[in-house]
Amino acid sequence: MGVHVFLYGAGVSATLTPAPAVPSSPASTAPSRRTRVLALPEARWATAATALFLLALPLQLAGTSAWLWGPLYALAYATGGWEPGWEGLKALRDRTLDVDLLMIVAALGAASIGQVMDGALLIVIFATSGALEALATARTADSVRGLLDLAPATATRREAGGGELTVPVAELTIGDTIFVRPGERVGADGRVLDGASEVDQATITGEPLPAPKGPGDEVFAGTLNGAGALLVRVERDASDSVIARIVRMVEEASETKAPTQLFIEKVEQRYSLGMVVATLAVFAVPLAFGTTLTDALLRAMTFMIVASPCAVVLATMPPLLSAIANAGRHGVLVKSAVVMERLAQVDIVALDKTGTLTEGTPRVTDVRPLPGSGLEREPDEDGLLALAAAAEHPSEHPLARALLEAARERGLTLSAAEDFTSMPGVGVTAVVDGRVVVVGAPERLLGGAGVPTDSATRLLIEEVEASGRTAVLVVADNVPVGVLGLADRLRPGAADTVAALTELTGTAPVLLTGDNPRAAARLAAEVGIEDVRAGLLPQQKLDTVREWEAAGRRVMVVGDGVNDAPALAASHTGVAMGRAGSDLALETADAVIVRDELATVPAVIALSRRAGRLVAQNLVIAGVFIAGLVAWDLIGTLPLPLGVAGHEGSTVLVGLNGLRLLRETAWQDAMSRASR
Repeated sequence: MGVHVFLYGAGVSATLTPAPAVPSSPASTAPSRRTRVLALPEARWATAATALFLLALPLQLAGTSAWLWGPLYALAYATGGWEPGWEGLKALRDRTLDVDLLMIVAALGAASIGQVMDGALLIVIFATSGALEALATARTADSVRGLLDLAPATATRREAGGGELTVPVAELTIGDTIFVRPGERVGADGRVLDGASEVDQATITGEPLPAPKGPGDEVFAGTLNGAGALLVRVERDASDSVIARIVRMVEEASETKAPTQLFIEKVEQRYSLGMVVATLAVFAVPLAFGTTLTDALLRAMTFMIVASPCAVVLATMPPLLSAIANAGRHGVLVKSAVVMERLAQVDIVALDKTGTLTEGTPRVTDVRPLPGSGLEREPDEDGLLALAAAAEHPSEHPLARALLEAARERGLTLSAAEDFTSMPGVGVTAVVDGRVVVVGAPERLLGGAGVPTDSATRLLIEEVEASGRTAVLVVADNVPVGVLGLADRLRPGAADTVAALTELTGTAPVLLTGDNPRAAARLAAEVGIEDVRAGLLPQQKLDTVREWEAAGRRVMVVGDGVNDAPALAASHTGVAMGRAGSDLALETADAVIVRDELATVPAVIALSRRAGRLVAQNLVIAGVFIAGLVAWDLIGTLPLPLGVAGHEGSTVLVGLNGLRLLRETAWQDAMSRASR
């Protein structure tokens, strides 16, 4: 093998284990990442072997004495090869021939006939590959353990005498009562006994807006309480909470996910065994018929080099790694060559809603004044929006941000709000232009805030909610004056992406979401999805994916949140939205869409399929070269330099063929295929 292989592999290695796409502080996180990498023994050995190789190579090429570069190569062999060699010997003891051991033998064989640099290069490649695999495994395990940080370590328990005691969450038992203060995370799964608030439970259900909670409502451990206080009865042990079950589901799905290998690795056992047997025969048979030991050894080592699968391995890797590098330049980080190969096999796509098909940010979609309110100054659309936005201005609620953004888009001037009050789980109250304005949830205001109810108000609320929007009632001086509708903002090109995925896979995508059925149905209709499964918890998403996988489907799951992580781990291929995705989703997924551009999802599938076609071409080229050189060595006398040149020539040829996917036109072609 030649130097170009290592340099190319090193050039793209950074894309194989991507970090979260938008770190909060790159300067501060980089040292910790380097520390984690070097903590892995595989990474330390691979780093040492690579450094020694890079020190020895220029000395050899400069024509210096072998006493200078020879010991460096020897150390590179030792540091990079001892661990795979030892593992290979242990596998051999169990009557399994490991291809890594074969490569170590081939490297030593190359060194024995003077090809020291080629052997060292082979060692470095395998050591680096093992380090990348170990790093990916360790980072995924870290992110799963980090998920437990979402649940607080302690909770405030109400004692029998009415006092309060801070206790570890692990000590809570079913039937205990805990007090959740404003801004705290809920300590356990349970049901609200008293109080009213809004709880951000997007990590569990994916809902874009905090959910109002009152007596009788269910809450989940790790979700974030809003401005109200809640008294909650514990209904599940800490070890059985939804967040704990998500951790277990991710771990189990990662462990039980069927191991997928590159095509060439599927035949490595047979090829390796056949190569060893053939090499021994090439050495022993001529020796038995009187050939000298030197000539027999030279022929056998020549055979081992020309029959080495290096060209076949390279036939597979350059197209896949080129596709990885090209996709990375356009905002798609594919974590390994195996993943790039699997992308081509996808035949059904499951899409999350909030944060995937949508931006995860609510926006105002409807402004519906109520005529005939009897007020002296009945507001029109702009007046209704300005009134509500002014009342919400002091609030930090996502609803307030949506109203203020809508008012800015219309160029409205907002009056000052006085006597602002937030009513947890209900809404806000403020005095605007002399009017007492209340903005909040219709079921709370009409049900218990003393606001008069009439058929026109009820009908308007039902119309807005029937269209899949979240209805918000605006009341002025205790009289309903209008209804606002809010919905999540659809990502640009979402409908085109759905159509492209349908064309590529032959099956229309499915929507899997924890959001309510009406909102899910509305959005599905906008993007052209017919199969909608809404109101799903993480376990139900996982069960759906497992059903498809058990039926032989190759499922791609595209999601962004903690609640998507189990399904991402269990799927044939998991893809995470990177900009706002949770750390767990980013680490669990096989690929990350860094810029949240949905159009790149079908594009990377198209690119993967083109890479697969180039792999097939390269395997034919490599096979022809290997067969020809082996036949020459067995039938005639293949000079070693010519054998090395032929082997290297095939390596260069298939490498250059695979590098075609690095061109910009390759991505443009993939995008055009995905848009058909």
